[in-house]
Amino acid sequence: MIRSFIEVKPESHFPIQNLPYGVFRDNENKNPRIGVAIGDYVLDLSVLDEFGFFDETDVSGKRVFHQSSLNKFMQAGKKAWKEVRAVIQHLLREDVSILRDNQSLCNKVLKQQKDIELLMPVEIKNYTDFYASKEHASNVGTIFRGKENALMPNWVHLPVGYHGRASSVVISGTDIYRPQGQTNPTGSNKPIFGPCKQLDFELEVGYFIGTGNELGMPIPVEEAEDHIFGLVLVNDWSARDIQSWEYQPLGPFLSKNFATSISPWVVPLEALKPFRVNGPVQDPEPLPYLRTTNLGSFDIHLEVFLKSENMEKPQLITSSNYKYLYWSMEQQIAHHTITGCNLQTGDLMATGTISGPTKESRGCLLELTWRGKEPIQLDNGEQRVWIEDGDEVIMTGWCQGDGYRVGFGEVRGKVLPSREIKVLTHSKNSTTS
Repeated sequence: MIRSFIEVKPESHFPIQNLPYGVFRDNENKNPRIGVAIGDYVLDLSVLDEFGFFDETDVSGKRVFHQSSLNKFMQAGKKAWKEVRAVIQHLLREDVSILRDNQSLCNKVLKQQKDIELLMPVEIKNYTDFYASKEHASNVGTIFRGKENALMPNWVHLPVGYHGRASSVVISGTDIYRPQGQTNPTGSNKPIFGPCKQLDFELEVGYFIGTGNELGMPIPVEEAEDHIFGLVLVNDWSARDIQSWEYQPLGPFLSKNFATSISPWVVPLEALKPFRVNGPVQDPEPLPYLRTTNLGSFDIHLEVFLKSENMEKPQLITSSNYKYLYWSMEQQIAHHTITGCNLQTGDLMATGTISGPTKESRGCLLELTWRGKEPIQLDNGEQRVWIEDGDEVIMTGWCQGDGYRVGFGEVRGKVLPSREIKVLTHSKNSTTS
């Protein structure tokens, strides 16, 4: 196992085997720029670039690490990603003296993570959310339609998805205002307007498209992973009561467009390859354009914590794993583009809620509480059916190696009360607010 000259604790998410990319700034330099996480530090790639360390790579002279997003680097393609990763990993090795023995250079390129501000890592062009967990889809279908009709007929034949809202994707730590909209309470014959009462989290993993495809040119399933730059954690917040009223016949709209939280560090696909596993057996066999012989999944342990305003520390409420996903990333990409749809650098794809086979591995409150019938008991005596104002949701995840972890850090978000709005009602004789 290779090691870095920088001390990295075994439980750290950021050993030399990981090296996730992020965008940061600090008090000394307010300009956003690109770095990689190593232990408790961030390595400033813009400084390394100025010193010529990437002159033998495909990004030489392009100043891709002086940008306020990863997009320009991502657009450089798979060959450049591998070259840059090899340079960084070499410089950080414990048996390489270039940085290790040059304290002056180390002071220029290494910043403590506690002293930096992490920013949105990617300029997101489009956002697509899938529905790729069979356990999640089965649980939700059972709740709403009964066990006999849990899965819709198309579910085992294609990766179901919808186009989300890229503009409301936010970085970890951003507060989330409770959304408002129309709902139709049980027993009512007309809808009402007001704050969402059934606010939920969704435990997901997202991945960024590094290089896209031309309009009209589908991406073959066996080439799909070449287009993936890296992965992040995703909390795709969901307003269940708004969704249940609006989703027929076209699916989610206001119930999903208000916020999607992502983690700030983008883990390269290359760092996850040692943790490849087979996904679930797909029965019936997919159509030819979706068939693959690759080990299409990854052993990524995932956890969700909840902290109310009255709790001293967060409480673990569910644990799941990426390996439970029925449809792989490569199948999702192949399906997304089979019409000729052109993916673009910076597009975000998300897996949909990742649930496992047990109650303890369900990936959202809708499943965990079985739509409110089985409330969650918190350690301080409180109960939860849905997320309440003041609650903070924290997600984390990692792959466990032999003496090291390749992790994602965390994505967190605190829910604030709905903002007051002014509603004008016009009639022939009056205007009220």
